[in-house]
Parts: sequence; structure tokens; C-alpha cells
Amino acid sequence: MRILIINGPNLNMLGIREKHIYGSKTYEGMCEYLKEKGKELNQEIDIVQSNIEGEIINYIQEAYNKYDGIIINPGAYTHYSIAIYDALMAVKIPTVEVHISNIHAREEYRHKSVTAPACIGQICGFGSYGYVMAIQGLINMRKENKI
Repeated sequence: MRILIINGPNLNMLGIREKHIYGSKTYEGMCEYLKEKGKELNQEIDIVQSNIEGEIINYIQEAYNKYDGIIINPGAYTHYSIAIYDALMAVKIPTVEVHISNIHAREEYRHKSVTAPACIGQICGFGSYGYVMAIQGLINMRKENKI
């Protein structure tokens, strides 16, 4: 399976920003970890990151007919980007939304995801391992012919 991981705004600041929430692992360290886990699971993993909503939409659109699944952490765009929701709906690629922190245990405005309804599932609160869970979820859904 070929999977695209899309990371949104401020995720490039992992290891620097709010370590009590996001931990001390750097963004580069997380990407290396995810690529390693992808190899262990025999999955081809590509990872991109942007702080710009339009670039995230471009990544989603460019994934059409190239990827079997998307894992997306839209960052703050989770809570208000109808444009990202629309892009995910347009390409119809099985997508899992991931958040490093538990968005439901944080500020009230973080509890609502406008992008999750375009996804087959949402994982939050498990740190970087949430991405691995999403990879495994996509693999399992494919095995069960649900995607």
C-alpha cells in the first residue's frame, strides 16, 4: 500500500513547541520513526508538511490516483477548514485523521473536527504512535475489503 502522511501547521515545530503536550521528539525524528515503521509493515510511506492551507489541499489533490491511503494531521485547520474537508471528499482516498494530543481533553474549540467526517476514522492522544495505529488501520481495512 502507498500511504501519504500530510502534516499541517506548526507540526514542523515538534520538539520545540509545548513539550508538555507534544513531547520532545523533533519533527525530523518523528518522520524517521514513521518511515521505519512503514518499512516494518511493508508499506510505502511519503510524508509532507505545510503551514499553508492551500498547499495541504494541493497535496490531497495530487494524491489522487497515486496513493491508496492518506493519514492527515490538519493541525489547527482541523477545527475550521471546510476547504480541506472538501478536498478529502473530492479525492475519495481512504483517510485517517491523526492528532498527537487528545484534542477532546484540551480547549473547547479543539473538540470539534470539521475534517473528520471526510475520514474513515480519527485517532488522537497517542503521540507519534497514533500515526502507526493509522497505518495499521488502513492495512486492516484493506485486508477486510472495506476500502
